[in-house]
Order: sequence, then structure tokens, then C-alpha cells
Amino acid sequence: MSRPVQLAEKIFLIDGHDLGWEQRTGSYLLAEEKLTLIETSASPSVPHILVGLKALGISPEEIRYIIVTHIHLDHAGGAGLLLEHCPHAEVVVHPKGARHLINPERLIAGARAVYGEKFDELFNPIIPVPENRHIGKADQETLMIGRNCTLTFYDTPGHANHHFSIHHSTVNGIFTGDTAGVSYPQLKNNGLELYLPSTSPNQFDPDKMRQSIDLYEQLNVDYIFFGHYGMSDCPGEVYSQVRNWLNIFVDEASMAYKQGSSFQEQVAYTKERLAARVSSILHEKGITQGHAAETILSLDLNVCSMGLIDYLQKQTRITGESAL
Repeated sequence: MSRPVQLAEKIFLIDGHDLGWEQRTGSYLLAEEKLTLIETSASPSVPHILVGLKALGISPEEIRYIIVTHIHLDHAGGAGLLLEHCPHAEVVVHPKGARHLINPERLIAGARAVYGEKFDELFNPIIPVPENRHIGKADQETLMIGRNCTLTFYDTPGHANHHFSIHHSTVNGIFTGDTAGVSYPQLKNNGLELYLPSTSPNQFDPDKMRQSIDLYEQLNVDYIFFGHYGMSDCPGEVYSQVRNWLNIFVDEASMAYKQGSSFQEQVAYTKERLAARVSSILHEKGITQGHAAETILSLDLNVCSMGLIDYLQKQTRITGESAL
């Protein structure tokens, strides 16, 4: 197991080894007076989080807050299990997401639809969060976790409607979950910084995502802390790439939407198109097949393709005509 990495003053990244992969999903420990964890990943990541805390000399009993940016299982699926190890902690969640942590049946059904037979291996057990152990935080509400450290919560839809981002006053950084896209640190050794939007079903909305990115830009943060994975100290590069790729994703999906005659075909054509666009970037950097990021990118592009086609189908139903 990899050791926690210090990213900034009193901020440590613990690798949750989500899906069995290194540098896929991380939990952030904020080592303030009220010890706080941001993101839990799925339940199989909880043992890795506990080992990470031990390596930092912290007992789970000391954790006061567990914050989840949104309730998708790769970010919050382990919250109930982690609470069992952290008896003095409360879960902080977007008000629209709280009921799904308390009763996760719909979350489970949605994830089963995407991951099929692999669901149990990747996500079980999913334990409900007790109703008296959660705190909802609405747009621009705050939480003081240290004498000089205040967290401010911002409603940031686009990836999901139950998504907030958390601004950290001391370091002027923001924890963006999936709204500012996905970082692929596996590619940095090859000299490539790649940030792709996360357009998974079923609440993806490109206009809301652009508005949320505009908000990050207006906050003028110095650091972005991703759910997947790690930190960037070049926010402008992140915004530029995610905006550019978001346009590409929607344009390519629109073509695939016209090309296919069923949801499955439209998703397959979208993934094919997106994979070709991403592969061209990798090829320019001399990154060949078999790279460590290949499997992760393939999974992400498949899930993103589902969300894009789901969005286009909804737009067609709303307007009564083609979304193209």
C-alpha cells in the first residue's frame, strides 16, 4: 500500500486504490483541529484509508468530519462503513444527496446498471449512513475546522445535481470532486497533463458544468484537488482543457447519436470517436498501447459516453426534436 502524500500545509492525500488501481481515487485528510476527511471512495477503499490514517499517526476515533463532494459510489459509497470506524464523525453532504446516503437503494440500482456483474466486487458492502450522523451544506455555507481554516461549500452541478465543491481558505484551493474533470497522473511521467470532463449518467449537463467551471475561475483559486486524482497547481490549464474537451465530447456524441439506432450503438460509436480523439493526443506524446492509463481511460470514456447519450436523449424528449 502506498503511503499518504503531503500536498500542501496540513493536507494529505491517501490513495484509496479504487477499482484496485493506484492513483485512481483519493481521500484527503485535512489535519486541522477538527480532523476532516474529504471523499471516501467505495467501501473496498476503506481499509486503505485506515492504513493511511495509521501511517499519519491518526486514530479513526479522532476524525470529526467526513465530507463527500457527491453521492456517487466511487466518492461516497464507503461513507457508512467508514463511519463505523469513526464513532465521533459526521458525514457532510449536499442537501440533495443526503437521503440517498441514508437509503442507498437507488444508488445501488444505478451502479449495478453501469457495472453489472462487477458491482459486488467493486462496491460492497454499502452501509446506510444513520440519519442523525449527517450534515447538509447548501451553497456558500461554511464549516470551521480550525482557528484559521474555514471550508466554504459551493453548489457545482454539471456532473451531478447533488454535487458541491469545497473551498479551503488557508491554501486557497478547492476540492472539485468530478465537476472540474478527471486528472490522469499516470501520464505525467510522459510529459502529458490530461484533464477530461466526467460526463457520466444520469445528471450530466454541459451548460451547468461550464457554469461551475466559471465559478472556480471567479474564485481565483491556486490549487485544484481532484476526486480522480491528486492536485494541480495550474488551474488555468485545467479549465482550458476541460472546456475544450467538453465541446469535443458533446460534438462527437452528437454525431454518434445520429449514427446509431439504439442506445447501445450510440454509446459504442461515441466511445469509439472519443477514444480516437484521445489516442491522437497520446500518440503525439509517444504514448503507446499498454500504458498504465489505458485501462482507466477506456473505462472513463465508456461511462462518459453513456452520460453523453443519456443527455442527448433527454434533450430530444424535452424539445420534441433531434438534439443535434
